[in-house]
Amino acid sequence: MNGPVLSIRRFTVEKLAIDTLIDFGTITSAVAEVMEAVVKGKLNILISGGTGTGKTTFLNILSGFIPANQRIITVEDSAELQLQQPHVVQLESRPANVEGRGEVAMRDLVKNTLRMRPDRIVVGEVRGAEAFDMLTAMNTGHEGSLTTIHANTPRDALGRLENMVSMTGFDMPVKNIRAQVASALDLIIQLERQEDGRRRMVSMQEVHGMEGETITMSEIFTFERTGIDAEGNVQGRHRPTGVMPNFYDRLARRGMVLPRSLFGDDELHKGIF
Repeated sequence: MNGPVLSIRRFTVEKLAIDTLIDFGTITSAVAEVMEAVVKGKLNILISGGTGTGKTTFLNILSGFIPANQRIITVEDSAELQLQQPHVVQLESRPANVEGRGEVAMRDLVKNTLRMRPDRIVVGEVRGAEAFDMLTAMNTGHEGSLTTIHANTPRDALGRLENMVSMTGFDMPVKNIRAQVASALDLIIQLERQEDGRRRMVSMQEVHGMEGETITMSEIFTFERTGIDAEGNVQGRHRPTGVMPNFYDRLARRGMVLPRSLFGDDELHKGIF
């Protein structure tokens, strides 16, 4: 209303590494070790957070753990990912022209990736009907897929996925949608931009499956907030909850043996909630 406005999203020229996130206090070295293992171990990961929480940056850094000999296909609304592997195919959606022709939707691209023999599918962000095709890919052998979603909590992220699948127009019972979501996802990482401007991982939760009509999850790492200091900086620490994740043995069978000490004392198990 008050005149033209120009928005520029500019990314750093230098590619950020996992050590950068540790230096910023976004995660700890223990969390970073787990992150590397779950990406190499081909777990399906959903990165959740609000606007400006660093989801795309986090996705970029996680994708750096994908082995260089794998074929990666990325699908984005606007190309922002900067993957460094030698075999990357980048797909970008396209809006319709003034005549209403030529549109290439995200859903069309996600469908097309399934015919391109990918080892990994990386979707910049799911925000519509393409969520159904992404979940279908995860459930049909495309392990190790990575994507992001706008949500304030891991539970909200699951709710948003349900709504997106409903947008496809299929008359599918809610229980069936939830079963597909629970089967597809292995891990949800929640990011938050806090009052001091720092972006932190506040929760890492493993998706277990269905219990009745509810998707069950257990928290593996959490950010324990203790307060705010005189300068307005958020005080707290990342800590393991003591829950031994179900994917531990799965990773071990694939050669990624993590120290059990990373997950805390076994006596601190808090179970599924």
